[in-house]
Amino acid sequence: MPLNELASTRRIAGVNSVLRKLKADEASKVFISEEADAHLIAEILTEASKRGVPVEWAETSLQLGRACAVTRKTAAAALLKK
Repeated sequence: MPLNELASTRRIAGVNSVLRKLKADEASKVFISEEADAHLIAEILTEASKRGVPVEWAETSLQLGRACAVTRKTAAAALLKK
């Protein structure tokens, strides 16, 4: 799956940051790693569904982290609204 959308400067990485931006209605799209623990991403999926924010899946946490230009694995990332 292409994650090239995350090359934008308007992105965030990390479960807590993504959840915070979703609740503030500031996220336009969410990316989640297929490796992420279900209990970590359950609330993100619920909020995204409630707010109509599309969710895309990345194969690995490392792949998602690299797409966000961070050197660590990440379970979730999001694009921010303009």
